Amino acid sequence: MHYFYVLLCCDETLYAGYSTDVAKRFRTHRTGKGAKYTRAHPPKCILYTEAFTEKRAALQQEYAFKQLSRAKKLEFLQAHGVQLPDDA
Repeated sequence: MHYFYVLLCCDETLYAGYSTDVAKRFRTHRTGKGAKYTRAHPPKCILYTEAFTEKRAALQQEYAFKQLSRAKKLEFLQAHGVQLPDDA
């Protein structure tokens, strides 16, 4: 399976990514060996994951999410049942 995921970072920013193993990728981000962004903005938790059978579909979802404004990203997450912290 291929996954699109969204992380909530310690500074309340959002990070979106792709992985075939979200838990392992999250651990990599937490140790500072993940993406450049998460080295500067350590992730607190995984907010959302979505599974795809095809890599292309997961990457397309990641790209589409990254094109959204922060307000639209929060709307997307709420529409998919994600309970956001009040300060996010």
